[in-house]
Amino acid sequence: MNYPVVAEHVLGAVQGNWWSRRRRRDDVPELPPGAVYVFRVGGNYRQFPEGMVFDPSHADVLDASSVSLVDVRARLVEVERTVPSVSEADNFTIRASFTCQVTDPTVIARQGIVDVTVPLRAYLAGDSELPRSSAGYRVEEVNVVRREVTRRLTAYSAIVAPRVAGMSVEFVGAEVQVSEDLRTWEQTLRDERRSQELIRGQRDFETQDAQRIAELLSQGSDYADAFGIVRDRIDVAQAAARIHQTAHEESARSERAADGDRAHAHALETAQAQMRREVVLTLLRQMGSTDDFIDYHQVLDQVLRDMGGQLDPGPGRADPAVRAVESGRGRSGPNASRRTGGPGHPQDGFIKDEDDLLD
Repeated sequence: MNYPVVAEHVLGAVQGNWWSRRRRRDDVPELPPGAVYVFRVGGNYRQFPEGMVFDPSHADVLDASSVSLVDVRARLVEVERTVPSVSEADNFTIRASFTCQVTDPTVIARQGIVDVTVPLRAYLAGDSELPRSSAGYRVEEVNVVRREVTRRLTAYSAIVAPRVAGMSVEFVGAEVQVSEDLRTWEQTLRDERRSQELIRGQRDFETQDAQRIAELLSQGSDYADAFGIVRDRIDVAQAAARIHQTAHEESARSERAADGDRAHAHALETAQAQMRREVVLTLLRQMGSTDDFIDYHQVLDQVLRDMGGQLDPGPGRADPAVRAVESGRGRSGPNASRRTGGPGHPQDGFIKDEDDLLD
């Protein structure tokens, strides 16, 4: 970098003109902002008076053999130094910052300091203890190294202040950087983490939307239609027509369900009646095989009461078994003559045989 000496130029001798006794120099370069002229006159360096309008006929200007343009503004200068890590394959790069400002332009011009970073790098290299601040750490522990390096350079600059003749130099701070490969790797990891966080965030939003929609739907189609009307997603006439259609379909479903219930009840009643007939017939057949006297009417009445039926359901509606019992109240069999007065003289009201029961 061209600081603090911006440029240096060799000047030729100025010859006088026969028509003018006053000489002028016209080979002096233009002065940039913030810089001053320092002319070498003989073996001395002389600064052209600052704030004075440049005079090409000034004695120092005419007698100068060279001129230096010196920047006298305060600048922030950064200097780098490499220090080791715990791994021989990786290093840390320390970037130290200094504030610099020229205090004596003639001294700067005499020394010819074109790049002030050269003496500052020599200053950093003079700290032999600085590598120990980073040698015990991995490159991933760069934040710890930053603290150690800053602490070390602050103490070092307080004990051994940076000095450049003709300038005021002050240590400002230090930054520790890692290799470009590690930086690229960390950036890749960072981008991947951000991408995953974005995906998780999108999924969370989708889940929340799904839950909200499910809650809306759980409150019924009317509420969902109302929400769609508010959002201008559903037309009012369409919503009313859909509600009417839904009510009609619901009514039809209710009617079909009622018809099915009635059909089921009728089928159940028919099955129960058939079952009662089968039970009574089976029971009577079993009782017909015994020689003991049985009061069929009492047995049948008890069976029907246990099964929820009645003995006489009405004129013309009685089961055949009931009619058979009503036609006789006794038992006719091999021993019937002993109970009824002999064969051929059956007692009125008793069944002669099983065929009479089934008729």
